[in-house]
Amino acid sequence: MTEQDGRIAEEMSVEKPVPSGAAASEREWRLATRLVQGGVMRSPFGETCEGLYMTSGYVYGSAEEAEAAFANIKPRFIYSRFSNPTVQMFEQRMALIEGAEAARATATGMAAVFAALLSLLKAGERVVASDALFGSCQFILAEILPRFGVETVFVDGRDLGQWRAALSKKTAAVFVESPSNPGLRILDLPAIAKLTHEAGAKLVVDNVFATPLLQRPLEFGADVVVYSATKHIDGQGRTLGGVILGRQRYVEEQLQPILRHTGPALSPMNAWLLLKGLETLELRVARHCSNAARIAGFLAGQPKLEKLLYPSLASHPQHALAMAQMSAGGSLVTFEVAGGKPAAFRFLNALKLAVISNNLGDSKSLATHPATTTHQRLTPEQRAKQGISEA
Repeated sequence: MTEQDGRIAEEMSVEKPVPSGAAASEREWRLATRLVQGGVMRSPFGETCEGLYMTSGYVYGSAEEAEAAFANIKPRFIYSRFSNPTVQMFEQRMALIEGAEAARATATGMAAVFAALLSLLKAGERVVASDALFGSCQFILAEILPRFGVETVFVDGRDLGQWRAALSKKTAAVFVESPSNPGLRILDLPAIAKLTHEAGAKLVVDNVFATPLLQRPLEFGADVVVYSATKHIDGQGRTLGGVILGRQRYVEEQLQPILRHTGPALSPMNAWLLLKGLETLELRVARHCSNAARIAGFLAGQPKLEKLLYPSLASHPQHALAMAQMSAGGSLVTFEVAGGKPAAFRFLNALKLAVISNNLGDSKSLATHPATTTHQRLTPEQRAKQGISEA
């Protein structure tokens, strides 16, 4: 076992907060056990594997029972756009892992980001965001929300002075990624959370690069955490999914109405696949981190690299902060090769085992060129601000 594997294993053995609605036995489990058994609801058949409930609707024993269900007098499953047993098991397990009071799943990671922001914003309000973001997140904030009267302000997420200036005005929401996609910028989450709350806002953290095993933003003051479950949580390139986590009151009163009436529902089949992914998440993330650290160490000595970023390397500009917030360096290594885009393409085309793909967190080794794929639609100036070159 490597030193990083040991850190992750130790972290997994520590007791973490669990949802208020969790069973008493689940409150006593270690996190590694919650990954496999959390949130399981068995049918009268007593199945070992979680049940896959492929149904759009549900039947009632009487008209009175249907009336009570729709009046929320007797909570139960009504329609799978609202809730579904397989999806609910995934939500409950994610909440147990994250240490959140509640969670809601969505069809994709971007649906999770958009719904989380919509649940906190309305016309005339403002959102402040770090400028180093995934391309689609950038588009939502820069292009979509302003169409509906929401002001968006971008700051260099590493600069607390810019955060203070931007949050000197009343703000409704703050959105960040840490580590950022793809430049692995690390943001000071406790400091940003403090400034966010002083401005009367809620902090939303996209934690997809760190996973809930390496970093738990709620412990640093975040109000809402979002994931693309397509990435590490599935981890095998099979399905799409997203999840939003936070306090029970926020989930039920602000988020649930958005999801219920706009319909970005996660399918039961995909929820079932994500439940299966969670069972091996601990093992995969530990190996991801171990392999990434070895690759980063190897690349650090290569003369044809102009830039190399990996959070657990002492050479990372925010190494100390990264290691204060994360239990390991993560699964991604970012670097630039000398010679610009032609050299970068030669490198990618010469790969034998790693495959070119725009996904991440997969059991297969993947490589991508963000400037021409995930961040292609950004202007050259926007890419430069994020530290994304063509090399």
